[in-house]
Amino acid sequence: MPALNPPADNPKLSAPSKETPTFSPQSVSVIFVLGGPGAGKGTQCANLVRDYGFKHLSAGDLLREEQDRPESEFGSMIKEYIANGKIVPMEVTVQLLENAMTDYIQKRPEGEKGARFLIDGFPRKMDQALKFEEVVCPSQFTLFFDCPEDVMQERLINRGKTSGRTDDNAESITKRFKTFVELSMPVVDHFETEGKVVKVAATKGPDEIYEEVKRRMGERGFEMV
Repeated sequence: MPALNPPADNPKLSAPSKETPTFSPQSVSVIFVLGGPGAGKGTQCANLVRDYGFKHLSAGDLLREEQDRPESEFGSMIKEYIANGKIVPMEVTVQLLENAMTDYIQKRPEGEKGARFLIDGFPRKMDQALKFEEVVCPSQFTLFFDCPEDVMQERLINRGKTSGRTDDNAESITKRFKTFVELSMPVVDHFETEGKVVKVAATKGPDEIYEEVKRRMGERGFEMV
């Protein structure tokens, strides 16, 4: 397979510049959900969708869907990036998220209160965070599930037995841990300096973790629907 061009050399990846974000944080609430692979993000997002009326968007799921879409011009590139534990160019991920948000908002009944989005596994690096808030919507905060590597690895190995995901194997897991620590933790640190991080210890059982999540959501002004 030929070498992949970096985004700067690929005009198809250039996102149009905008003076203001597509969505206002006054009408659309965005919460980023971060944590290492296997920290339990998906489980807790499902709880929040059920109880708080959020729309759950997984950056990883959107990328996997796009790579499998026959007419996608970026499918093979996305597949190679994911297989190597690398982060897909931000322009692709940000555009997929904006498209999904737009589609959801357009399908909502008229008069319904502001849309709430949980964006799971994003932003995975600093440029993604800055670009999304610049062109799509400023986030309310980042919900960070803090979990030790050994616990996450055990969860992923077990999940890989039934998930069918090509990246739930020992080699890909090791790469994903390394990528998260090197690139995603600086994002958490950045938002923490702005007072925009809610950190939850994710070593206990899912129900206990969710009790803490609900308490922290209440502190940020989010009520169940």
